[in-house]
Amino acid sequence: MIQSQQITPGMILKIRSKFYRVESCVKVTTAKGNPFVKTKLCHMETQKISEKNFKLGQLVEEASLDEKDLEYLYPEDKNHVFLDTQGLETTLVPQNVVGEKTRYLKEGVEVKAAFFGDAIFSVELPQFLEFMVIEAEESPEALISNEPKSVVLETGAKIMAPPFIEVGDIIKIDTTTHEYVQRV
Repeated sequence: MIQSQQITPGMILKIRSKFYRVESCVKVTTAKGNPFVKTKLCHMETQKISEKNFKLGQLVEEASLDEKDLEYLYPEDKNHVFLDTQGLETTLVPQNVVGEKTRYLKEGVEVKAAFFGDAIFSVELPQFLEFMVIEAEESPEALISNEPKSVVLETGAKIMAPPFIEVGDIIKIDTTTHEYVQRV
């Protein structure tokens, strides 16, 4: 347990059996009333942001999450199967935890997963990954004007890439900004 004034961004708090990541916190003092700590919290399962105020000195439960390295294997129903690279056991991760990151999941991609006990709360992709282009928009005018064109990656994700990228090229993608970085 910690006191509310010890809350810092990035901490994981357990409130009424639910886990929240602290996005921001500010100590507020007013001319009328008691000072308090105003926080923005991100629900670890739904990723919804909410605001919560704590009285100064209020006890709050801090949760420490364990991190594991997992390797993506394949989708299964509404889950994704990962291999724990240390224990060599498979782990099912629900689609709602993976979310939009599925657009960059392919066999062999290693991720960092945050666990509390047996429950998994988040999966973080590496910032840069390499993919093969399986579809590229054909546009001779784009080559002349140097306008980006739409390409489809081997995972089905669509991104914008320079006009010289063709089917079969391997390209590096920034998974946080969803942008083309370079041809490999």
